[in-house]
Amino acid sequence: MQFNFLATLDGLITALIYLLVSFALFLIGKKVYQLIHKKIDIDHELVEKDNLAFSFANVGYYAGLIIAISSVYEGDGISHIVDNIIDILTYGMLTIVLLNISMFISDKVILRKFSVEKEIIEDQNVGTGVIEGAICIANGLIIHGVLTENQDSFIGILAMWAIAQGALMLVGVIYNAITPYDIHEHIEKDNVAVGVGFAGALIAIANLIRFGAQIEADSWIMVGENLLLETGIGLLMLPLARLLADKILLPKRNLTDEIVNQEKPNVGAAVIEAFSYIGGSMLICMSFS
Repeated sequence: MQFNFLATLDGLITALIYLLVSFALFLIGKKVYQLIHKKIDIDHELVEKDNLAFSFANVGYYAGLIIAISSVYEGDGISHIVDNIIDILTYGMLTIVLLNISMFISDKVILRKFSVEKEIIEDQNVGTGVIEGAICIANGLIIHGVLTENQDSFIGILAMWAIAQGALMLVGVIYNAITPYDIHEHIEKDNVAVGVGFAGALIAIANLIRFGAQIEADSWIMVGENLLLETGIGLLMLPLARLLADKILLPKRNLTDEIVNQEKPNVGAAVIEAFSYIGGSMLICMSFS
């Protein structure tokens, strides 16, 4: 009985240490975000301006950060707690760096037609804030997948991350191609519904990229092949999922009309569209697992 009590106590202490380490990484990630966006008064935006657009973007970053950091606990374990902590801190810092670089790239490529900061801070464009939050979550998922199976190869991590970034950029091109309207034009017009639908597509494909990167393989090259395969499946899924939302989930309404061709865009219809993408990606992951 005494042995079991001591073992339980040891487990609780170990878990508490890991929790504190994770919390420290989260605080570092938060500080990095503040340093990168030092022109933005976060408290002022959230509390005094009640900026909902910034809230979506900010919380999306925190969610992406937690998703990315959690990957450091899913690699190959190390027996000694000190080595474990060093490993967690090393790869945890890497996730923070990669997440913030990923956000910068995505903002400059996926939302290249306008200033993300201006839309969120000055115009309080909620649609842009939703997409920015989704970009953070998507990149968190990607980094989680890349780091989970590649912690023994730094080159592999960077290679997979670079491939995944290219795949995510492609989502913006494909999604804009399958929609009968220019998503950038309508997002800039503060159309929240368009932002919600696009956000769902980004998270859905990122989830498939994560799954592809986590499939066990003999080398990071084979992991890359799995990642590209899942991405290809996801890109083919997008038009099918949109058709599903239009013809089955909303059989009596036209999805495009609901989102862009009425005076007040139907955000609820866009949520259903986003669900069809994310739900489809989850079903694909379950089918291949």
